[in-house]
Amino acid sequence: MRKSSDLLKALFLMLGLVVVLTAQAQVKTVTGRVSDAANGDPMPGVTVVVKGTTNGTITTPDGTYSMQVADSDVLLFSFIGFKNQEVNVAGQSVINIQLKSDNIGMEEVVVIGYGVSKKKDLTGSVQTISAKDFNQGAITSPQQLMNGKVAGVQITDGGGAPGSKSTIRVRGGSSLKASNDPLIIVDGVPMDNSDVSGMSNPLSVVNPNDIETFTVLKDASATAIYGSRASNGVILITTKKGKGTDIHVDYTGNVSVNTPTKMVDVLDAGEYSELLKQKFPANAGLMGSASTDWQKEIYKTTTSTDHSIAIAGNVKKVMPFRASVGYNNSNGILDQSQMQRTTGSLNLNPSFFKDHLRINASMKGMLLKNNFSNTDAIGDAISMDPTQAVTGDAYEPFGGYFAWADSQGNPNANAPMNPRARIDQKRNRSTVNRFIGNFQADYKFHFLPELRANLNVGTDVSTGEDDGGVQNALGAAWDVPAYARGGAYNTYLQKKKNELLDFYLQYTKDLPDYKSRFDVMGGYSWQHFWKQEETQSFYNDPLDPDADHVRDPYKMTKSENYLVSFFGRANYVYDDRYYVTFTLRNDGSSRFSDENRWGLFPSLALAWNVKGENFLTDNSTVSNMKLRLGYGVTGQQDIGNDYGYFGVYTAGETTAAYVYYKEVNGSYQRVLVNTLRPEGYDANLKWEETVTYNAGIDYGFFNDRLYGALDVYLRKTNDLLNEIPVPAGANLENVLTTNVGNLENKGVEFSVNGVLIKSTDLTWELGANVTFNENEITKLTRVDDLNYVGVANGDISGGTGNMIKIHQVGQPVGSFFVYEQVYGQDGRPIEGVYVDRDVDGEITTADMYVAGNPSPKVMLGINTSLNYKNWDFSLSGRANLGMKVYNNIASNAGYFNRMQTSGQYLGNLNSDVFNTGFFTPQYFSDYYVKNASFFRLDNVTLGYRFKDLMSSKMNMRVYATVNNVFVLTDYDGIDPEVSDGIDRNIYPRPRTFLLGVSVSF
Repeated sequence: MRKSSDLLKALFLMLGLVVVLTAQAQVKTVTGRVSDAANGDPMPGVTVVVKGTTNGTITTPDGTYSMQVADSDVLLFSFIGFKNQEVNVAGQSVINIQLKSDNIGMEEVVVIGYGVSKKKDLTGSVQTISAKDFNQGAITSPQQLMNGKVAGVQITDGGGAPGSKSTIRVRGGSSLKASNDPLIIVDGVPMDNSDVSGMSNPLSVVNPNDIETFTVLKDASATAIYGSRASNGVILITTKKGKGTDIHVDYTGNVSVNTPTKMVDVLDAGEYSELLKQKFPANAGLMGSASTDWQKEIYKTTTSTDHSIAIAGNVKKVMPFRASVGYNNSNGILDQSQMQRTTGSLNLNPSFFKDHLRINASMKGMLLKNNFSNTDAIGDAISMDPTQAVTGDAYEPFGGYFAWADSQGNPNANAPMNPRARIDQKRNRSTVNRFIGNFQADYKFHFLPELRANLNVGTDVSTGEDDGGVQNALGAAWDVPAYARGGAYNTYLQKKKNELLDFYLQYTKDLPDYKSRFDVMGGYSWQHFWKQEETQSFYNDPLDPDADHVRDPYKMTKSENYLVSFFGRANYVYDDRYYVTFTLRNDGSSRFSDENRWGLFPSLALAWNVKGENFLTDNSTVSNMKLRLGYGVTGQQDIGNDYGYFGVYTAGETTAAYVYYKEVNGSYQRVLVNTLRPEGYDANLKWEETVTYNAGIDYGFFNDRLYGALDVYLRKTNDLLNEIPVPAGANLENVLTTNVGNLENKGVEFSVNGVLIKSTDLTWELGANVTFNENEITKLTRVDDLNYVGVANGDISGGTGNMIKIHQVGQPVGSFFVYEQVYGQDGRPIEGVYVDRDVDGEITTADMYVAGNPSPKVMLGINTSLNYKNWDFSLSGRANLGMKVYNNIASNAGYFNRMQTSGQYLGNLNSDVFNTGFFTPQYFSDYYVKNASFFRLDNVTLGYRFKDLMSSKMNMRVYATVNNVFVLTDYDGIDPEVSDGIDRNIYPRPRTFLLGVSVSF
């Protein structure tokens, strides 16, 4: 027994030694170096782990690593932006790895018309901007997120008012009279391009914090699937949805301070007093004894705030959701200017039957309250006599505010009004409710998974109510029913409804044996636009205080139009190298007669993936190279008139009504009968069509560390929907909307993005885009007429009915049409002396010429982001070059005779009068057509991110942003960026300083 026991002990001892020796033999040190396959550079920060364990390390700054492993282990190498790589140890002690870039951008799914597509499969000119690339700072409207980010897209804010509307142009405008706005689609619901009463910006319904991506479709091969509404490009907005399995809460909040930046240069009280005594001493007695800066009286520094909270996740792993609530309180720099917006959204995107049925339900609601401060005060602030006091006891008849009076003691209608009284004595408020929602079901057939059916039902409903009026001069409360001395009260109610039904089938098939794949899609779309408007006005007649106070009785108008469409698309890909896309859409619009109702819009696009060819497959320098060629036709019917092809009558105003008296119970009662005015119409009104040719190249180098696109395009618009004059007596309207004329746009777009530095602690990215665009009117009349000057447009302040722009054949749209100024030896313009361009010895309208236009020839956008450890820094800016602006502020107030007012009132002058010496107005001098090229640094942001707070459950970022940092320009007005090119008392854009915080847990 003892021997047996000793034997067992010996055996166990030997077995233990074997186990230890074996273990020691299997565990060993492996070293190596990780480098970039594209250029051989070492890669620090690469994660190296034993697959299936937490045993791991990261590479050092020189790309090397060292760790203990066993021969049977598998090492996993991973780094953001590069493909993961696995290696079996299998006895190796040195393992060097080259990681290849993961061109994730090419596999990225991009939203396109009626569906999605991989970026590498796109054949049209399409650009997507995601949340990480958005502009930052005091963002109140969605379009501000992408301003300057997309080549070929120009976004011009309507001014500095809270929630102001932006003008968006994609590759320039393609129309004269019809809308030049792009079609905007929010989560599958095409929006109505017309405004909603009571809100300046129709896109305010979407909280910028809810937006995931913008996708811009620019050429016809990408937009033609939307046919009738895509002539000016398409912008697809996709909002954030629920992801993953955990519940996430995100909060974003900021406080901003808005400050005025630049004032219009006018005479102060001292300069004004001296000049008046010198030029018009007879009027010196009209001056006051005060020194008032009227612009400082109406502008102020304000504070605004924005808050948004979102909850996203997945309920029981079957109901992905995201819900958000946002509140924005924006106070403008013009006193009493305010916008309060409350938004709510809910996205549900569950799937059923093993992902065969996918549902997307989206709801967005908004309550908007605006206080539109009286912007007439802006013009009066630069026109009002600076020697007058704002208020005083002597001005009691005018509510305590100074006012110029006529010979009857009433306010002088020809004189500038007190800017403070303009603001304090007028109310213009609005309340807007809006809801956008849609339900989309996508079903992949069980018996044929390659076939999908998609149904999308949506609605956009809004109610806008304006409540405004002019307070009576005696300063009575707003609820006093008698409005004395011209007081008035107005109500306006608008209801709008946009209904949508889309249905399509899509069949997709891979044919690996033939190196092919294709998909075909066909569908039907129905959209109904309806609106109703109700108005009523009241006022008091001081000569008949007992009379009925109704000036314009209650009126209601209704309007509607329909769009019905059939569409289809076919894509074919061979060997991931050759791509063909064909689309066709047939649109019917109720805005045209039966004979012209339908428009057919085809497109064809080809693409060649050059990188897929043998001579580039193994090229480490070129990571992406694709050539694109496209042709397509799109339509336009958005003329703002639902009944342009048949005659309608409009009721005249009560003030122009026929009046008679009839006897009622022994006394005579006044009776008003409204007249009916026939509107002009063209029975043959038809589609405006735009043909687009596009050639482009998508490129990427060094594993897409440098990437971008180059596009060249030509757009020709035929049968322009345009307003033309009609012969006297033909109709009571003096213009008619009809199809006449052609327009051409041509340009080049180039974008480049680079990852200049990419390491563990430091990343630096830089992006830029440049656009060259020219437009030209090639035809304006049905029959060529060399004597036809063109269509005047562009109303200006000063005089009666003056227009400073023209649509003229051979010239860009809306060019400035003026006289060529003659200058003296001192370099100053000579008043009333112009160049006799036709050399006939007289200065007539035949001597007027085109002196530039407000559209930039070159647009630049630049942005950069720098991340160092937890710090982040970004900036973005824009430049518009080769554009002109007409300085209407100077032309309307820059002449001495403005001080000569027949002894009834005084008006201030623009300081430009000292540059010109003009005594009388010279509205049509090209002196006022100024170079308005500029560079604007839009925003600068610095942030710091706190990671893994509260046991790794919370991340927080604090940041500071400055918006509208500075503007570099030779323009001497307050701002060169004017949407229509006429600088006439624009609401100034403020400079904004913002502090914000984002919290996620």
